[in-house]
This record gives sequence, C-alpha cells and structure tokens, in this order.
Amino acid sequence: MNILFAASEVYPIAKTGGLADVAGSLPKAMQELGADIRIIMPKYTDKIAHHIKEKLVFIGSSDIYMGDRCKYCGIEEYDLEGIPLYMVDNEEYFKQGYYGYAEDGERFAFFCKAILSALPIIDFKPDVIHCNDWHTALVPVFLKAYYAHDLFYQNIKTIMTIHNLKYQGIFPKEMMEGSLNLPWDNFHSDALEYHDQINFLKGGMLYAEAVTTVSPTYKEEIKTLYYGETLDGVLRKRQGDFYGILNGIDYEVYDPMKDPPMHYSVKSVFRKQMNKKFLQQKAGLPEVAVPIIGVVSRLVEAKGLDLITHIIEELLAQSDMQFVLLGTGDTQYEDFFRALEQKYPSKVSSNILYDEKLARLIYAASDLFLMPSRYEPCGLAQLISLRYGTLPVVRETGGLKDTVIPFNEATGEGNGFSFTHYNAHDMLNVISYALRIYHDKKMRYALIKNAMACDYSWNRTASEYLALYQKLMSR
Repeated sequence: MNILFAASEVYPIAKTGGLADVAGSLPKAMQELGADIRIIMPKYTDKIAHHIKEKLVFIGSSDIYMGDRCKYCGIEEYDLEGIPLYMVDNEEYFKQGYYGYAEDGERFAFFCKAILSALPIIDFKPDVIHCNDWHTALVPVFLKAYYAHDLFYQNIKTIMTIHNLKYQGIFPKEMMEGSLNLPWDNFHSDALEYHDQINFLKGGMLYAEAVTTVSPTYKEEIKTLYYGETLDGVLRKRQGDFYGILNGIDYEVYDPMKDPPMHYSVKSVFRKQMNKKFLQQKAGLPEVAVPIIGVVSRLVEAKGLDLITHIIEELLAQSDMQFVLLGTGDTQYEDFFRALEQKYPSKVSSNILYDEKLARLIYAASDLFLMPSRYEPCGLAQLISLRYGTLPVVRETGGLKDTVIPFNEATGEGNGFSFTHYNAHDMLNVISYALRIYHDKKMRYALIKNAMACDYSWNRTASEYLALYQKLMSR
C-alpha cells in the first residue's frame, strides 16, 4: 500500500501544535505495519534547523501556475528515520514562517498544487493521499479538477482529516479565477462556496473519498449545531464516509522508563513519587509530601482556564496541595496565574513559558493532571499523563471522554476522573473527590497502574487508518 501523508507541519522539522506530532509519529507506525509511506510538507527555510537543511537532497522541480503567474516549485528530500519526507521549496511563499500571513490562502493553495505536481518528480503513485486540516484540503479538489483524465493520477483516493474544525481556511471568492485557477462551477453550496467566500476545509470535506477526525466523540459532537462551527450540515451529509479515529502518542518519545529524573514503570510505580522533589525544586515549592496538581496547556478560554480561575483559590483554601502550571496564552490568564503565585508562594508555581523539559517533569511528578476543556478534538496531554501514571481530571468532551474512564470505587475500574457539565463547581467537586482517593494509598496505586496499563500508542491508530485505506481502495 502506497500512502502520501500531506501536512503543513511535521515534528521534529516544524511544529506549532498537535498536528506536527501526528504527522511525525503516525507515518512511522504505518510503516512498521508494512505501508510504503511518504510525507510531504512546505520547506520553511528560516525555521528549519541547519543540521536538517544540510541533509536535504534536491529531487527535481516544476512550474506551477497561480492565476496567470508561473511559480517555481522545488522538491527536496529528507530521511526522517527511514521515511522519505519531501519538502516543497518556494521562498516567496514559505521562507518566512508558518501561518498568520495575509497571503496564507495563496501560500497553501500553492502547496496543494505542489503536492500533486510532485508525484511524477518523486516517482511515486500513492494509493491514498492523506490530507490534514485546511492547509492541504484543496488536494482532493485539484485532483478532480485538474487530473481526472490523466492516467498517472487515475484511482488515487483522498482522505481529509479534521484536527480542529474551528480552523477552516476561509478566503475571498476572487481566488477562484486567481491563484486557484478553478472554474466557477466549483463555487456553489455543495462545493467551495461558503457565505460568498471560499472555504478550503469544506472543499476537502466534500471532494475527498472519506473524512476523518481525531476521536469518536468529537466526530459525533461536530455533527451538531453547538460544536459544528457552521459545517455540521456538511458533516451530516458525509456521515456515511465520516470516521472518528482516535489519535495516539509515541510511546518511545514519552517513556517514564527513560524520561524523568527517577525512572519508573507500571511494575515500579512507587518510584514515581520520588520525582516530586525534583519538580518542587524546579518549581520553587517546599519539598513536602502533598498531592501536586499539574497543568500543561495553552492559556486560553477553550482549554477551560475560566473554570480554573473561578475555583482555584477555593481549592487552595480547602486542600493541602500544590499547583504547578506551565503555558502561555491570553494576557488575562498569564497575569492571573502570576498574581496567584505571589499570593500563594508555598502552594502555587506559575511558569508562563514554553519548556519541554519542565512539561515532562510535570507529567512525571504530578499526582493529578487538570484538563477541563470546553471542547477537545482529541487531546494529547491526557494521553501523556496516563502514560506517566498521572491521573487526569477532565471534562467529558471529544477525545477526553474517549480516553479517560471515570474511577469506579465498587469495581476498581477506571483511569482518572471526569465531570460532564462545563461548570466550575462540578469540576471542584471532582477534584476534591480525586484528592480524597489520593489519600487512600491502595486505591491510588491501583488507579495509577490502571492508567499506565492503557494503550494509546500509534499502533492502534495506524491499524484503523490502514483498514480504512484498504476499504477505499477496494471500491
């Protein structure tokens, strides 16, 4: 099976969010299961590390029309742990950086065209092109519009994966006859048209043979008006070809037997507690034997930060505990947690920065991991916390609901704690219950073992995707 995995960012080459982790890990798992998989991404010249640039090999080039302008498209190859990774080179579009530019529509329309024009250059005909988010969503559109009668491109299937429906790639309709070079018969309500504009993601959702998203619950949520970001009708229309496949994490990258200062496994869970003093030292907190609640998050409202700010002082007043936060985001939250640390210096450590080492230590040393998202397509942080035996406290939404099983005292089943309604005091009650369980040593260690026994590795996800590819190819 030949697969081309198309993404705007791939870890460790370029990363701004969870998409990069998926693009860097899922293809490895697919390759281990026997797929011939390649990856393609833009070449962000100014962002790519020098040691990676030195290993790039020029494969070939083509000319791509953007409106009536002809643009250079170079293809370079990098060996990503045995997987060919191709970079699309055009310094006018990709030299400066990732996203947030006025010409983003044109930049990623070029990238979508380049993905298809690159196939003869790299001498690779995929059975399936796996597209990810709006940056690659025009690939299915261009494949049908430009290449329907080209023998080389016959029978190539496309899959459109939605990582976060909120980001859709909406641009002026004038791009149709401009940089897209598409006939206007692709501009209507069952194609690219969206409130008299162009919606890249909508196009990918309608033109691809299958649509997927990153958890079963998120799949059901985004077919509703509340979560559907105005595209719920499109998803209901495609529901026969719409799948929810849960993301995973790389168990080699996140490994408590290699990562924290004090290594541990499910068979030596007691050693986990020894990491606390390292975190307390790093966070500037007293080295006392109390439960630690950790948060590693973007500090934005969608991650439930308003719930935390609403009850955190009440929680600190009623519980003997410590709270360690790491992240950056909205100024109001950054300022709030800085002030909270000043008010409770022996209980709170607010780290307003990005620090991967500290993040790993928080996962490895905390007792509870708080993640009360308003919505969460899949979530990676709760999967990492489970891997490290840090019990997640989450709201039941998206992938959080699919992965965190509430503890049942009667049966001993479960791997964490959850609450249903987006309500601060519902969350407070669940945290208080989790802290009570913490003080029961027998139940605490049983829960930690349950959490660490979960398998949310990429192997399971890769198997589901390969089965879907086979299904498409058999049509």
